[in-house]
Amino acid sequence: MADPVVADSVLADGVKVGVFLTHQQPEGRDPVEALGEQLRLVRAARDGELDSVFAGQHHLPESFSHIQPLPWLARLAAEAGEMRIGTGIHLLALHNPVDTAENFASLDAVTGGRSVFGVGLGYREVEYAAFGIPPEQKVKRFTENLRIVQELWSGEPVHADNPWCRLDGVRSTSLPRSKPPVWMAANSDGAVRRAARLADTWMINPHATTATIRRQLDLFHAERAAAGREPVRELPLMREIYCAPTRERALELARPHLARKYQVYADWGQDKVMPDRESFRTDYAELADDRFIVGSPQDCVDALLPWRDSLGVNHFILRTDWAGMPVEDALSSLHLLATEVAPALRSS
Repeated sequence: MADPVVADSVLADGVKVGVFLTHQQPEGRDPVEALGEQLRLVRAARDGELDSVFAGQHHLPESFSHIQPLPWLARLAAEAGEMRIGTGIHLLALHNPVDTAENFASLDAVTGGRSVFGVGLGYREVEYAAFGIPPEQKVKRFTENLRIVQELWSGEPVHADNPWCRLDGVRSTSLPRSKPPVWMAANSDGAVRRAARLADTWMINPHATTATIRRQLDLFHAERAAAGREPVRELPLMREIYCAPTRERALELARPHLARKYQVYADWGQDKVMPDRESFRTDYAELADDRFIVGSPQDCVDALLPWRDSLGVNHFILRTDWAGMPVEDALSSLHLLATEVAPALRSS
């Protein structure tokens, strides 16, 4: 269980509830039509007074088509009102850090200083091969790229001598309006400890069971304290969730798309980087147990409140649409999350 002192401090600024938009579509789907549907979800989240919207990144995503997050986030910023906008995640090790620093500084300006720089290592071998990066170099490249990005955002001279990036005291004039917080995704125990040392917070993944994350939070807080870092002020959690008037209806609408999503994750090797020998190659009931939240508004509230009250989560990022789900079904769930679930999470 999380240190209650940590949990209290995390909750001091109030609970935020946001949405993760999949922007993954079945292969061959009209991208303009798909984009229009995703913008409907953005507007619904905004009008429902949700606090944030996030999008992820993959390259060469077999089985799905996938719009890249930077142009997508810049487009949705025009619809997002006062919502915070972030990546969940940018694959930092794959990209040049100067390009990353300038692009995300630009995104921060487009969002009015409300961006979140969500980063992670990634796990798909095809992506690293496509960028010509040996997998054994990805941690070094990730940590070095993060250092360079943050130093470039400071406006001070930056030095680097790497095969992929050489800087001799250069200064960036492409600065963010306000330095975006770094949220680091992590699956393995080692990655969780790295997030504690290097990031502003751990962006808790939607894939692991509650029991696994409860254990890893102890590692995270302990590693952060050992590194002499203050307790986090914001602790974000991503969850797969679908809300309908009844549990039976929620399962009927969500199960086919969630099951397909995690079948693709297994094909991609997502579960190979999970701790505690978790596997996605199992039947839906076993996969969903202690992992997915599918039910009535009260079911959803009951499942999420322990994350707030026992573990100190204060920013819930909820994914309620998956590739192939009709947009009207996603909108129905989003409406219930905004009107019945979010208020309960924000209440004392």
